[in-house]
Amino acid sequence: MRLTGRTALAALLLALPLAACDDGPAERAGERVDRTLERARDTVDPPRGPVERAGRAIDRAVD
Repeated sequence: MRLTGRTALAALLLALPLAACDDGPAERAGERVDRTLERARDTVDPPRGPVERAGRAIDRAVD
């Protein structure tokens, strides 16, 4: 049986909540690295318009 792209994506999306259920030290460290890289990206390539700025602010608030 050959998996199509949609089937593989559906399987990944169904398995994702099971893989991300533990907030251990590695998870928290990864989140800190992500935030640091996002700040560096914003410094090098700042958001260009009000919609992009609002989107990045929402991303920060949700995380």
